[in-house]
Amino acid sequence: MIHLPPEFPVQTDKHSTEEGSVFAPRFDSAGLITAVVCNADDNDLLMVAHMNAEALRLTLETGIAHYWSRSRKSLWKKGETSGNLQTVIEMRTDCDQDALWLKVSVAGNGPTCHTDRHSCFYRVVNVDGNHVVLHK
Repeated sequence: MIHLPPEFPVQTDKHSTEEGSVFAPRFDSAGLITAVVCNADDNDLLMVAHMNAEALRLTLETGIAHYWSRSRKSLWKKGETSGNLQTVIEMRTDCDQDALWLKVSVAGNGPTCHTDRHSCFYRVVNVDGNHVVLHK
């Protein structure tokens, strides 16, 4: 396990943020950063979640994905209850370091969604005449 300094660095220089080697995540006004999560084996999109600094720190320190639940307003270790823990294989940040892409391996029987599906993105949005409908 690694131990990180108490706070993430703050970048003020655009060039350093975009081209430098310092990881300085930019949290929004609510203290969150968006995390897009996919399966490391096939890049299938599993979920989109948010992390606060504590969730990101725990993820980096343990290698297990932690998130911030906006609805419950609490830290959330993904899979802690179901056994479907997400082990982070790779983490990337975008150019301005305000979003993360996690490639994970899901333990247990594999569902990521609380509906017991592999992915939270199990419905397709279609336009049918004058109606927008969802299809599985």
